[in-house]
Amino acid sequence: MATVELLFSALPEHVRTARLVAAAVARRAGVDEAVLDEVRLAVGEACSRAVSLHRSHEIAGPVKVVLTEDEKKFSIEVADDAPHPGVMAATAAVASGSAAPAGSPAPSASVPVTPEESEDDMGLAVISGLVDDVEVTASETGGLIRMSWPTTPSAVAP
Repeated sequence: MATVELLFSALPEHVRTARLVAAAVARRAGVDEAVLDEVRLAVGEACSRAVSLHRSHEIAGPVKVVLTEDEKKFSIEVADDAPHPGVMAATAAVASGSAAPAGSPAPSASVPVTPEESEDDMGLAVISGLVDDVEVTASETGGLIRMSWPTTPSAVAP
């Protein structure tokens, strides 16, 4: 299993570099040429989201991108260190005992949606439209977007 790890300062101009590195590693891993644009776009969205979260929360730490080549798939993880308000609000509600009873819908008015969260939702919608295998996790200590694409084994020279 080959792994490439990329750490970059949370500056928008570094997103382009992350996209180029992801596309190059995906190509080498055997991701179909027709899918490389989707890889570039998805990584760009995920990295832009992480940069935006770091900047809005004034986090000095780097954005982390891990590119992993397995036998049958190519995976990319984009991690941020920003607290995710929806997760924090849900955690606080459970801790205070004000969570809705099991099976009942959570009140939507209890957690206001900010413009940043709306942009965040749009970015996640774009990513899920581009990538068939995507997983998003978040906590009060950061978030992670895990994406993967199938690879075709390279022909072995005789």
